[in-house]
Amino acid sequence: MEFRRVFDTIPEAFDRYRPRYSQELFDYLIDFAKIDDTKSVLEIGPGTGQATEPILRTKCDYNAIELGENLSAMMTKKFSHYPNFHIDNDDFITHDFGKKFDVIYSAATIQWIPEQIAFSKTFDLLKAGGTLAMMITKADYKTPNEELYSEIQKVYNAYFKPETPYNHGSFCYENAMNYGYQDFEKKEFFGKREMTADEYVAFCGTHCDHIVISEKYKTQFFDGLRAAVLRAGNKIVFNDTYVLYLAKKPTITNTFQNLAEIVF
Repeated sequence: MEFRRVFDTIPEAFDRYRPRYSQELFDYLIDFAKIDDTKSVLEIGPGTGQATEPILRTKCDYNAIELGENLSAMMTKKFSHYPNFHIDNDDFITHDFGKKFDVIYSAATIQWIPEQIAFSKTFDLLKAGGTLAMMITKADYKTPNEELYSEIQKVYNAYFKPETPYNHGSFCYENAMNYGYQDFEKKEFFGKREMTADEYVAFCGTHCDHIVISEKYKTQFFDGLRAAVLRAGNKIVFNDTYVLYLAKKPTITNTFQNLAEIVF
């Protein structure tokens, strides 16, 4: 099973333990893109809605495309009471949307799509002047737990043996500029999570390469993580950085100006 599909095997755990994003990030995005009841928005790969409800509450025409059948079903269960909620259970890469959007955004999803498809298709799907927003959480648990971090690394060295190696390359968000986007910017927002040993183990179990750890090592791996956190007082702290990348599709006027510069 390819990694981008593996999350669909754990919808309940994914919904409970995957991190959310800060309200400050959503406030900034909504203001930047002027999202309101006049705008059409597409979320790529919402999972179970970690970045969905703040956008739904704007009363925009919210649309989602979710690859996972179980994840899509959970999204429908959670959000179908919103009259502006629409979701398709399909692959963004091949789906025919039949419409254009004012805003397209993803939360830790667009990097699963090949760059050329991710940027060229979103560009085509956006209206002139539309916004592409990409968010991701960078979690630091080394700084606030240095001794515990060292113990956890010993567990990884001994038992972290995924059946399928994770060879997914790093996605360069700034490359949006190579596909016609302009006004690229990066914003950072901050938060903190604290977990017990059981919560930390459950959270680790939602990582794609952790889901596919060999059965020969899986029990020892997760038991080792739990024991390390228990020895550290049954608490592990994460300092989270919520990164928001933004880019704009040029307006029609800007597009004509750019073409004129190329011709002349």
